[in-house]
Amino acid sequence: MAGPDKSIVNRFNSLQQHLKLENPILLDAIDGFKKLDEIGYSTSLLATNESYATQIPWWPLISILGTFSAGKSSFINSYLGKPMQQTGNQAVDDKFTVMCFGQENAGKVLPGLALDADLRFPFYKISDEIEKVASGEGRRIDAYLQLKISDSESVRGKILIDSPGFDADEQRTSTLKLTDHIVDISDLVLVFFDARHPEPGAMQDTLRHLVEDTIKRPDSNKFLYILNQIDTAAREDNPEDVVGAWQRALSQKGLTAGRFYTVYNKDVALPIEDEGLRKRFESRRQRDLADIEERIKQVEVERAYRIVGAMEKEAYFIRDNAIPHLQQLKKRWANRVIKTDLLIWLLGAGAAVAVAFATGVGAALPSLLLAMVLKPLAFLPHLGLLLAALFLVHLLVKMFTSRRMARAMVLTEDDPYINAFRRNTRFWSSIFSSRIAGWGRATRNSVSEVIDHSSMFVQRLNDQFTNPSGSKTPDHSL
Repeated sequence: MAGPDKSIVNRFNSLQQHLKLENPILLDAIDGFKKLDEIGYSTSLLATNESYATQIPWWPLISILGTFSAGKSSFINSYLGKPMQQTGNQAVDDKFTVMCFGQENAGKVLPGLALDADLRFPFYKISDEIEKVASGEGRRIDAYLQLKISDSESVRGKILIDSPGFDADEQRTSTLKLTDHIVDISDLVLVFFDARHPEPGAMQDTLRHLVEDTIKRPDSNKFLYILNQIDTAAREDNPEDVVGAWQRALSQKGLTAGRFYTVYNKDVALPIEDEGLRKRFESRRQRDLADIEERIKQVEVERAYRIVGAMEKEAYFIRDNAIPHLQQLKKRWANRVIKTDLLIWLLGAGAAVAVAFATGVGAALPSLLLAMVLKPLAFLPHLGLLLAALFLVHLLVKMFTSRRMARAMVLTEDDPYINAFRRNTRFWSSIFSSRIAGWGRATRNSVSEVIDHSSMFVQRLNDQFTNPSGSKTPDHSL
């Protein structure tokens, strides 16, 4: 059975070392993914340079989207308690900045390649996806991504992503793939708007993508819409009109439910002279920031369950979908081989008879067939050659049918099964067996073990956060 490439082994080891420091609750899940990988390698559903573990981000992912000068960087610096991001009224960064925890290398900035080549991050091999969208751009991954290391405890065990301003027309096309990718894999998306621009109607295109295109998603509850720098509205005659204008703009885009947060950075806020107004603004700010931070904390809990859920889902998929689908593909191949064999044999027999009658030998066919029945041993050498020829034709038919079907599978829903299909439809493969290479009692048992392990792991996760038994000393170890 093929094993993982050395690069996959090294990345698993690196993942384990980081989880010990940052998120030890997930260490047990690694063994489950390794078992799934072994099944994938043995059945050829997975290439040796791939891993099911690379298909999910291993840390809670919080992405921060919004317009230029909406206060995204100021919010991040305040949340981390450290000046990680540059701030200003103009665009100060034109790439996605991924922030993660690290004590020894705090403050370092690494190129996008560090993210593209590391399975621990949700941008593993993202350059390949960018290349599909824009030829040549995949090699410029450093122009789109960078990694910053922080020793802030607030980012321990999670990943923060600060996006470039969304209303940058020159960059919108080239970064749209990354933006959509980030939104898809994020556990929480904070969408920032700037209260200093009280005419949201002028930002219809931005509102459409950040609001209208997200509210219909099944995971729309992970989006938080934040009107930042609301302190500037305190100087308006009717401060609530600013909030009302934005609420109406968002509701016109379909956002009629969910929380709409209004916050500002107290360290750089404008002074509010009216004491009553200042207290009202500060009270609202503190309440909304507390709610936002609580949602971020909740993401850490949810991520552990999602990783276990992804592991269990993959195990069920292999057993209940992938293997049966491979069996159907093999059955389809066998039927085509049989039909092609019969067609070739009938055409060959018909051609032989036609040639026989055309050359005058046809009249002797009845006598020849009678002689074959009465004296079969005399014709054994000829029958042997005929059977060998038919068998050779059969092998060629199996080989060409497999190749033709594999070519048709490219870029279709069957594309992930091509390698496994080819392995099970080689010229020596039986057309009368539905057995899938690498799939047997041992692999079926391994899948069952992963499913059982997932259920037990969920129970142990529950013990971290609940105590249904009411005992005084619940088990908090994993």
